[in-house]
Amino acid sequence: MSRHTVKTFAAALLAGGLLIAAPTMAGAVDLGSLGTGSLDTGSLGSSGESSPSILASVSNFRDVAGNDGDGYATTDGGHLKRGVFFRADALDGTSDADLQTLVSLGVADVYDLRGASEISNPLVGGADKIPASAQYTQIPIEFGDVTQLAQTIGSPEEGREFLREANRGFVTDPTRRAAFAQLLTSLATEDGAQLFHCSSGKDRTGWTAMLLQTIAGLPQQTIMDDYLLSNTYLEQSNSKTLALIGLALGQSAATNLAPVLAVDASYLQAGIDQAVADYGSIHGYLTAGLGLSEATIDALRAKLVA
Repeated sequence: MSRHTVKTFAAALLAGGLLIAAPTMAGAVDLGSLGTGSLDTGSLGSSGESSPSILASVSNFRDVAGNDGDGYATTDGGHLKRGVFFRADALDGTSDADLQTLVSLGVADVYDLRGASEISNPLVGGADKIPASAQYTQIPIEFGDVTQLAQTIGSPEEGREFLREANRGFVTDPTRRAAFAQLLTSLATEDGAQLFHCSSGKDRTGWTAMLLQTIAGLPQQTIMDDYLLSNTYLEQSNSKTLALIGLALGQSAATNLAPVLAVDASYLQAGIDQAVADYGSIHGYLTAGLGLSEATIDALRAKLVA
């Protein structure tokens, strides 16, 4: 969630009268205890440090190649090109200054992976705010509604399993596969810098980034480390969201939802394992599962690798 969305969420909770029986909260839920593979993000929110995002108003905006240096190193000694593919959370609260940054980065296309119900949701939705020079394309990959999940997830482990199953669904669901195929084909063929995002920029966006980084030949550990960075980028906005949920629905609801707002190595690994089980490898998933041609995969690799 962007800071704009958190404010909207707070206003909606107040308007809905959900704070009548609000319990006292001692503090935000600790996102640093989400299980093996999670990053320790417990210090960012309490220290008051700003998000490492390239855009101040978009928490999880970053370069698929990494934000520093020459780009992530590949297994064969190359590195990824920076400034080609960007990933983000929702762009509903993009500031005017950050719009100019997107222009300076040469962003030509924005792909919104949110479903229509997510975009129109008064609590967590909102239309993208992007430069007039960029082309907007919606490629909906339906996902859970955080406001409903807050009331239905019964335990932290249930929340973790929800996201493991969601990542498996990126492989097993033909509608989702078709959407990822459309996205990757567009990324391969369109000119200029390309930006793709979902609501929090971590699940559908994280899966897409993993596919691109796999095509580019990044080491598996680098891919996983980059995936887990969403815990750092989203720590402050997630803490605010969980605090609001705790006030509205009780601390147990916030505790149960915390794993859904974060990432864990087991989430992405569940999808990767499913792809290997169904198609033999990620490459098999790309070709047999998504129907991508070798020419499309080669075009993505050429864009990605310096």
